Amino acid sequence: MITILNDDFSQLNNFLHGKSFSKIFILVDENTHEYCLPVLLGNMETDLGFEILEIEAGEEMKNIQTANQLWEILTEMQADRKALVINLGGGVITDMGGFIASTYKRGIQFINIPTTLLSMCDASIGGKTGIDLMHYKNMVGTFAFPEQIFIYPKFLETLPFKELRSGFAEMLKHGLIADKAHWDSLIQIHKLDVETVVPHIQTSMDIKQDVVEKDFHEKNIRKTLNFGHTIGHSVESLCLSRGNPILHGEAVAMGMICEAHLANLENLITEEDATFIIENIQRYYSYLDISDFTDESITELLLNDKKNTDSKINFSLLTGIGSCTYDYQCSQENILKSLEFYRKLDTV
Repeated sequence: MITILNDDFSQLNNFLHGKSFSKIFILVDENTHEYCLPVLLGNMETDLGFEILEIEAGEEMKNIQTANQLWEILTEMQADRKALVINLGGGVITDMGGFIASTYKRGIQFINIPTTLLSMCDASIGGKTGIDLMHYKNMVGTFAFPEQIFIYPKFLETLPFKELRSGFAEMLKHGLIADKAHWDSLIQIHKLDVETVVPHIQTSMDIKQDVVEKDFHEKNIRKTLNFGHTIGHSVESLCLSRGNPILHGEAVAMGMICEAHLANLENLITEEDATFIIENIQRYYSYLDISDFTDESITELLLNDKKNTDSKINFSLLTGIGSCTYDYQCSQENILKSLEFYRKLDTV
C-alpha cells in the first residue's frame, strides 16, 4: 500500500500505533541523515525505542560488505523478528534496506519512506530488494514487499537537480511502456523542478504498482519495466567498475535512446516514433560519453543480464509509444548498431 503523507505524518503514526513492533531501526545514508531524518523524527510519535543505522551515500556502498555490517549491527542490538526497519532514503537505501530486512532471521518487517524522485516513482515500489555483486547491478536479492510505502513529496525539495532529473527518467519510461498520455504530459514540462514534477508522481506510481500487481515475480509483463535498463545497466556497471559511478537515471536515459533506436532497427516501431522519443529524451539528458567502452565490454555485461535465458539476451522493447514487448531477442548486428548510433550523437 502506498500512502501520501500529511505534514504531520499522521498516517505513519497510525500505522505504528496499530502494530506491535519490538523496536525500530531507521536506515539512512549521510544525506538523508542530515536532510530528512530530522523531519521524520520531529513528526514520528511512538513509545518504542529506535536506533539509527547510517551508511555512506552512493551506489558503491550497495554491496555484501555493507549488508554484512548491517546484519552484525542488528544482531549486536538484539533485533528480533518483531523489529521494524524503516528505510529512509533513495533507491540504494530502499533496495539494500529491504534486502537486509527480508533476509535477517529469515525476514523481519520493513517500510519504505523514499526521499528521491527515483525511489518514489520506481525503486521503493514493487518488492524488489537487492545488492550489487562486484560491478553487476542488483545481482543478489529477494522479492519481498514492504509493509507500507509512505511518500512525502516535500523531501524532493532537498534534492540537487541531477537527482531530480535521474528520477524523471523512470517516469518517462513508465509513459513509454504503458501510458502514452503520461508520456505526452511529461514532455510538456519545459523546466524540470519539484513544482512541475510533483503533479505527475501519482500516475507513475500507479503504473508501476499496476504492473507489479499483475506479475510480482517478473515472469512476464513486469519485464517491460526493464525498457532502457538492459543497455543502461551495462553502462552503469562499467562506470561503477572504473570508479566513476553515474546516476541510475542517466544510464536509463542513455539506455532508452539506444533501445528506442534498436526497436526501430527490429521494425517494432517506426523511424518517426523512434526519432520523436529520442529527441525528447535528449531535451532533458546530455550525452553520456561511452567512447572508452568497447562493444565487447558492453556485450559481456549484456550476456550476464538477469533477464537472459539460454545465454540469449532478452530485451524489453517498445512496440509503440505506450506499449512494450518483452523477452525479445535482437540480432547482434542491430545491438552493435544501436551502440554506434548513440556514440555518433556526440558529433551531431
